[in-house]
Amino acid sequence: MATITAAMVKELRESTGAGMMDCKAALTETSGDMTAAQDWLRKKGLSKAAKKAGRVAAEGLIGAVTSGPKGVVVEVNSETDFVGRNEQFQGLVKMIAQVALDVGADVEKIKAAKVGGVTVETAISDAIATIGENMSLRRAASLEVGKGVVSSYVHGAVIDGAGKMGVLVALESTGKTDELATLGRQLAMHVAATNPQALDPSGLDPEIVKREKDVLADKYRQQGKPDNVIEKIVESGLKTYYKEVCLLEQAFIHDTGKSVSQAVKESEGKVGAPVKIAGFVRYALGEGIEKQESDFAAEVAAASGKK
Repeated sequence: MATITAAMVKELRESTGAGMMDCKAALTETSGDMTAAQDWLRKKGLSKAAKKAGRVAAEGLIGAVTSGPKGVVVEVNSETDFVGRNEQFQGLVKMIAQVALDVGADVEKIKAAKVGGVTVETAISDAIATIGENMSLRRAASLEVGKGVVSSYVHGAVIDGAGKMGVLVALESTGKTDELATLGRQLAMHVAATNPQALDPSGLDPEIVKREKDVLADKYRQQGKPDNVIEKIVESGLKTYYKEVCLLEQAFIHDTGKSVSQAVKESEGKVGAPVKIAGFVRYALGEGIEKQESDFAAEVAAASGKK
């Protein structure tokens, strides 16, 4: 039988919003399987949605730079957020983003590229020696269109083009580039705020969609609903789910009475040509890098010895 730790209960609470005892029961029932425990809570109606816990250990900066029909975003990590306020580090991040715009998003190619007389990798090593803290180029992504623009938005910017989150949105169109750039920035801000998982339902992982359907079906099957009713409920539930996670179906944050697809369609009058969202990238600093949970467990253990 799996040992259910305080850290596991905390993680499940953060990802579902359910109560501590419910989380403990869910983990016990599922032998500590976090994903299965999230689904268990949802089937019991104790969790609105299975959200990823935002456990972030990395510091540093996200850099984003665009040039007409292409753009890149990079993540450069450091050990502390203090380094993110260091001018040398800020300049390093902007330089790396500019190099990526020229050579592409392959991390190894970026590190091997030369800036002046040294490679990017050497420049990073020199910064480590000067600043006295480890740092690394973690990842990079690029977008490019044949005709149109790639727009960017940096959230929590410490300098122009570098901050805690970076978003790129690529728009294909033969229309006016200034109008496209304005629309692209609005869409990039939208992506930053809503974190869509795909452009439309066809872009979602089939396994995630299947899991969503299974959770919905099991929830109402436990309530005794007949299969033909469950089928309709699941269909309706999936439509709601798509509106939450698919960019084109989300309510546009700048005008919530419209979907993003409607807002893009209406923009075509100003742009003077059809507009298509060709892709988007959203980088949040440190996402996917997990903290060690030992401190929380130690706090719980220490507290248990106090009155």
